[in-house]
Amino acid sequence: MASLQAFMASLAEKTNPKDYAFAADVKAHIPIYDAVQINQMGSADKQALRQEWAQCWQHQAGVMVVRGLIPEATVDAVTEVFMRLLKEQHKEHNLGDHFAPMGANGRVWNALEKLAVAAPQAFIDYYKNPVLADICQAWLGPDYRLTSQVNLVYPGGTAQQPHRDYHLGFTTPDELAAYPLHVQTMSAMLTLQGAVAHGHMPVASGPTMLLPYSQRYAHGYGLYQQEDFMSFFAEHAVQLPLQKGDGVFFSPALMHAAGANSTSDIERMANLLQVSSPFGKAMENVDTNRMQLATYETLQAQQLGDGELAAVSTALSDNYPFPTNMDRDAPAQSLKPLSGKDILLQALQDKATKQQLHEALQAQKWRQKTR
Repeated sequence: MASLQAFMASLAEKTNPKDYAFAADVKAHIPIYDAVQINQMGSADKQALRQEWAQCWQHQAGVMVVRGLIPEATVDAVTEVFMRLLKEQHKEHNLGDHFAPMGANGRVWNALEKLAVAAPQAFIDYYKNPVLADICQAWLGPDYRLTSQVNLVYPGGTAQQPHRDYHLGFTTPDELAAYPLHVQTMSAMLTLQGAVAHGHMPVASGPTMLLPYSQRYAHGYGLYQQEDFMSFFAEHAVQLPLQKGDGVFFSPALMHAAGANSTSDIERMANLLQVSSPFGKAMENVDTNRMQLATYETLQAQQLGDGELAAVSTALSDNYPFPTNMDRDAPAQSLKPLSGKDILLQALQDKATKQQLHEALQAQKWRQKTR
C-alpha cells in the first residue's frame, strides 16, 4: 500500500553530481546539459550520454534539463503558429486541462499534426533537431512516436495538482487498483515526458514544479492523490527558471505539476512533448467494431454472469480509449474517454438495438479521428 512515510524513505538516497559526467551544471539535484556541447560530441560520447540520461530518468533525479535545445528563432516561428491555432479554436470551444480548472490554461491538443499541416517549414525546422532525437532514443530506442500538446498559462493562472503522467496518471484510485504493481512500475518505461519553453520562464511565471527522485517509489500512482502527499509536495517541490528554447525531460512517474503564474504580464507557454514506445502495440490489426456488431444480438440473448460478461466484452473490444482526438473525445466517467468496451456494455445495459450500437461506435470513430 502507498504510504507517505515509505515514499519519504525512497527519497533519502541521493546521487553524486559526479554521476552526471556530461552535465554542464547541477541545480536542486537536477542535471543541466548544454545543447551546443552535445552537438559537438562524437558518437562514443553521445552513446555514453544517452546511457547517463536513462540512468537519470530511472534511478537518479528522474528529470534533466537541456539549455538551448531549440533555437530561439525557430521557437518564435512555431509560437506564432500555436497562437494562431489557439485563437482559432477559442472561437469554437474552451478546452479543459486534466489537472487544473476549466479555462485556467490554453490548450492545443495534437499540436504535432496541426503544426505540420499549418506550417510545414516551421515543423521541419523544429523537429529536425538531432539532440531532441538523442533524448527520445535514450529512453525508448529508435522507433519512438512523438505527440505534442501546447499549454499556455495566463497571468494569474493557478497551479496544477501534483500528479504522475500517462498512462496510469489518468486513472482513479479504483481503476488503478485493477493494475498489478509490476504493471504500474512498467508503465513508466513506455513514455518520456518533455516540455520546451516557448518564452522566458522565471520562477514567478510558474515553470513545472518537480520532485526529484519521486519516480523511484513503486506505489507512487496510488500516493499522489492523497492529501498528506499533496502537502509534502507543496513543501519540497523545486522549480528551475527556463529560457526560451530550453527543454525539460522526465520520467512520467516523476511527481510534478505546472506552477501558478503569479506574474501580471507573462503568458507562460510550453510545448509538451510526450514520446511513446513503439512496443505498446498488438501484433495484428483487429476490427473490434465489426466483431461487436457480429456478436451483439447473440450476446444479448445470453444469460451471463458478471465475470463472464467482463471476460467476453474484453475479448470483443478495444478496451483502452487512447490514442484519441482530445479536441472531440472528452473524458467521461474518469480522466479517460469512453472505450469500445464501455460502449458495448452500455448498449447491453440499455437494451439498445444493433443499429444503435453501430451508431454509437461510429460516433466514437468520429471522435477519435483528427479531422
